[in-house]
Amino acid sequence: MHTLNQLIHRLLDARIDFVIIGGYAGVLHGSAYNTRDLDICAMLTPENIQRLRDTLADLHPKHRMTPQRLSFLEVPREGGPPLQSIYLNTDWGTIDICTNVIGVGDFARLKSKAAAMPFEDKTCLVMSLDDLIKTKETLGREKDLLVAKELRCIAAARKQPPQN
Repeated sequence: MHTLNQLIHRLLDARIDFVIIGGYAGVLHGSAYNTRDLDICAMLTPENIQRLRDTLADLHPKHRMTPQRLSFLEVPREGGPPLQSIYLNTDWGTIDICTNVIGVGDFARLKSKAAAMPFEDKTCLVMSLDDLIKTKETLGREKDLLVAKELRCIAAARKQPPQN
């Protein structure tokens, strides 16, 4: 996970406004399940896309969901339709960026409930434990349901049972 930590540091240093979601959010909340990618929620405005390009340029970001593995530095072109998500492979690992999270809502809603957590020498926003549980249960995949069960145990141990 060393390179995922480096990706997070780079995003924080670039002052990109984001919330960590998905498996890595689970890890930061105490989950024992490992993840090999970084999922974040952010606004995909033209300005933020350019900031992401500048931040990731030397890591050779490529769209992982296209057969041609198009360069993120060239696609999407300016003035295209608004994006809802970007799925990238970089030299430091996979980063997926979305504007909405299944079961909980858009970036503004997610950010308003996010937990500010210490991250080495910085602070980052992490999807709230309640939202993470709700998302995992909404996804309904076996692996997500297992993580949701573990996260419910973590919440109970913290004496903060999730609200339905």
